Amino acid sequence: MASSNFAYYILFLFLSSILFALQVSSTSRHVVNNHKGFRLSLKHVDSGGNFTKFERLQRAMARGKSRLQRLSLVATLSSRDETNDVKSTIHAGNGEFLMQISIGSPSESYNAIMDTGSDLIWTQCKPCKECFDQSTPIFDPSKSSTFEKISCSNKLCEALPISSCGGSNCEYMYTYGDYSSSEGFLASETFTFGKVSIPNVAFGCGNDNEGSGFSQGAGLVGLGRGPLSLVSQLHMSRFSYCLTSINEDADSTSSTLLMGSMARDDYNNIITTPLVKNPTQPSFYYLSLKGISVGDTQLAIKKSTFSLNKDGSGGMIIDSGTTITYLEESAFSLLKKEFSSQVNLAVDDSSSTGLDLCFKLPSNTNNIQVPKLIFHFEGADMDLPAENYMIADSRMGIACLAMGSSSGMSIFGNVQQQNMMVIHDLDKETLSFVPKQCDKL
Repeated sequence: MASSNFAYYILFLFLSSILFALQVSSTSRHVVNNHKGFRLSLKHVDSGGNFTKFERLQRAMARGKSRLQRLSLVATLSSRDETNDVKSTIHAGNGEFLMQISIGSPSESYNAIMDTGSDLIWTQCKPCKECFDQSTPIFDPSKSSTFEKISCSNKLCEALPISSCGGSNCEYMYTYGDYSSSEGFLASETFTFGKVSIPNVAFGCGNDNEGSGFSQGAGLVGLGRGPLSLVSQLHMSRFSYCLTSINEDADSTSSTLLMGSMARDDYNNIITTPLVKNPTQPSFYYLSLKGISVGDTQLAIKKSTFSLNKDGSGGMIIDSGTTITYLEESAFSLLKKEFSSQVNLAVDDSSSTGLDLCFKLPSNTNNIQVPKLIFHFEGADMDLPAENYMIADSRMGIACLAMGSSSGMSIFGNVQQQNMMVIHDLDKETLSFVPKQCDKL
């Protein structure tokens, strides 16, 4: 009888082990299959602030001008540095959209800034030597069973612009153009995006984080083209985002980020242009802009105006974290002059909005006739909807062109991208645009 019970016990253990193996296998398949793609909601950094449309625009422009200066500084330093020692040691930082993700086992949620202009993923970590205030608890590595420090011999450690070895651990320092910085060590952890958990994602565990550039979130997720970015680490060669209109209520609408197979490219009304590589700034997404038309008039812009120079200066990048489009100053001057001549309204010189070109609105109306604005990218003519370049407010009695001038680098900003699916394909080295009602996705 005892031997019979023992046999049943052995059989029970055997069957239990098979069931356990099947559960583990099933869980593993779930995680691997979900590597194909996922979807996340994006919230504007001013969501919940109860701002008017123009107040949101002005706040975003203030951040955008600061970001423009930082991006230009990055490009200028890179073009001057022949040895490449300085390139990428300063990054743009900040951004306009937040994604909620979770980290660790058990997981802790936090809001991270989405940044297509940099690579590193990082968050604040305990114990803090210096940490800024954040709305969610600071990540504590000691409470996670899946946390692991990355060694100095790891290739991702070598990809850092500034790194050192604390023992065998990889330490990093990431500096941003507004003098904000994150310093700590490189580690790997399980990250959860929506319902999809992905192990062994490398990130910066920052315990010395200074400056005010990241107060909206608890860290940053880089979506650039370098090896440290989320895109590169997950081997998802395609991602897209769809940004809601600045006219929408930022508190009630959300934008969308699609990764991997979720980022479709089989739309009927798609336009596509090649991505350009800049060896001195490999993380940025450069576009080839050939010209601009206002109404039926193509502006007499010199062919070299938007060209990427041999030293890495100039060119145009597309950036989700810069609000309005900034054009090289000679091109913007031509655009401003032609646009003014085609709009049958008095120019407003009050400078109350901070935008370069504004018009006085007739009383009690937001509806005005404006000329078409077309960006001629290589292989793709983008005929922008009026709301993607004209911002009107009847209460203020003003309508403004949502563009500005820059020195050197040009930036295609997120107001011009609103209500478009913007698809980045790193295998094909292309960028595509599809008109969409982003708050309806």
